Amino acid sequence: MDIERPLPGHTSRYDELLAPSTSKGDEASFNRESASYTNLDGRFRASKRTYERQYAQLYFSRLMLLKNVMRNRVEQLWPGMPVCSILEVQEGKEVAVIGTIYKNMKLKPSILDEYTKDRGLKAALGAANFCADDDGVVMEDDGARMVLSVATPGTMAAAAVELPGWAPGDGPLAVQELVTGLVLAVRGVHEPGGDFFVSAVAFAGLAPNPGPLPHPLPLPLPAAPSADAAAAIAAARPGDKYLALVSGLGLGGGRADMLATQLAAEWLGGSLGSPAEQQLAAQVVRLVVAGGGLGQLEGLAGAAATAPGANPYNRSAQVVALQPVRDLDLLLAELAAALPVDVMPGAEDPANVALPQQPMHRCLFPAAAAHGSLVRATNPHEFECGGVRLLGTSGQNVDDVAKYCGLRDRLDLMQRTLACRHLAPTAPDTLTCYPFTDDDPFILASTPHVYFVGNQPEFATRLVVLQHGCSSSGAAGSSTAAAAGAAAPEAGAAGGSGGGGQPVVVRLVAVPSFARSGTLVLLNLRTLACHPVRFDGSLGMGV
Repeated sequence: MDIERPLPGHTSRYDELLAPSTSKGDEASFNRESASYTNLDGRFRASKRTYERQYAQLYFSRLMLLKNVMRNRVEQLWPGMPVCSILEVQEGKEVAVIGTIYKNMKLKPSILDEYTKDRGLKAALGAANFCADDDGVVMEDDGARMVLSVATPGTMAAAAVELPGWAPGDGPLAVQELVTGLVLAVRGVHEPGGDFFVSAVAFAGLAPNPGPLPHPLPLPLPAAPSADAAAAIAAARPGDKYLALVSGLGLGGGRADMLATQLAAEWLGGSLGSPAEQQLAAQVVRLVVAGGGLGQLEGLAGAAATAPGANPYNRSAQVVALQPVRDLDLLLAELAAALPVDVMPGAEDPANVALPQQPMHRCLFPAAAAHGSLVRATNPHEFECGGVRLLGTSGQNVDDVAKYCGLRDRLDLMQRTLACRHLAPTAPDTLTCYPFTDDDPFILASTPHVYFVGNQPEFATRLVVLQHGCSSSGAAGSSTAAAAGAAAPEAGAAGGSGGGGQPVVVRLVAVPSFARSGTLVLLNLRTLACHPVRFDGSLGMGV
């Protein structure tokens, strides 16, 4: 029998799985790298919950916690500009006002629409975005509310723009780029008998990092990522450590690719690939599953219960409905036996719906929970790995903002939430969350070094580096290269500055759904470079 092998002198990449078997003494062995780990989910965990409170207190707490930040921001952008409450605004006088935004949207879904007789509204409710040209914004504080309008030629607010020393702040009032729940400052003039005409707005800006990176970023910074493991192998240095990010496995759903999922699990475990790829896999110190482990669990349970002659209390029907949970348990057990794993709940996972989602129950993973390396995390999930602070969500916050905001790029939306120092500004208006009273855990007191969001339509990444003292738009006005996934930095792409003279550094990572893309993301903890690795379960395709 002929053994297929590369031709003499052939230097192209060769599939190691077709190579002749070797003795155990000739096999290369690799030791798994390790990194320090600290779980920082304390503020997202709920010890005791009661749903007797109203959500108005949450908006009040959010405004009070961010008011001092906004005052400092106004003083930085507009020195000497008086700051007053809405009740203190005087007609014809230019002032700055701090408050919470409410966006009036005619296409915004309402619970009353479920009872309407007009079935034609179903088409509108299924839209991906509910923005319209005639949307308006209202600002409210702890005393009153007022309508905001864009300063037009002929108004006193527009005339103030021409005065010496006028500063644009973070840009003009862009109604389509705002969502309900944002806390910001507006500069303008209240016209006699009219609205408050805004000439400029100010966002809270990026908060300082919790500390410097353990390693300075290399110069020049990495180029655009390549969609295979070869780029990571070429860029790797001895001692480099990687964090693997994956989301949207969708087990039990129609899009799940079990072969691609198993290929990824075996590659992470070091059982697949060439020696160079196995060496790279050994440098992965932790895997984070950012939600979406299951695909439409309720649909599976309903299908089992509504089958012809099926009894919802029949044990065999329950076994069929819960099979995806068992598959996820076995997969996590296989992964946890090879490396530490953090598993976060998602929109379709068996956990509470309201944010912050609590860790999935231990009884769901009897096999995986036996491994001490499995961490059942919250959503959002904050932790520190190898001295790098990371914060991530399973995607509900960004997906909801995308429905009510004119910004389309997911990286722009992620950067906007950081510039406003709030992870989920649309909660509780259109995104369900717990009615907190004295605190808002979604407020960002510091900017993480890495901010990742799972279950996104496609992979994208951006490195934002903001020098101390810079002030620019809180909107993410990114370049085309950065929005497409380039790793080039964006100095001053978001408002705010770091403390102590240190630049603010944050890597934005949009993690795609694995069931749709077959992609997991490797993050180099030394350089913050991202390398997407794609797995294909179709015949003739590999890693």
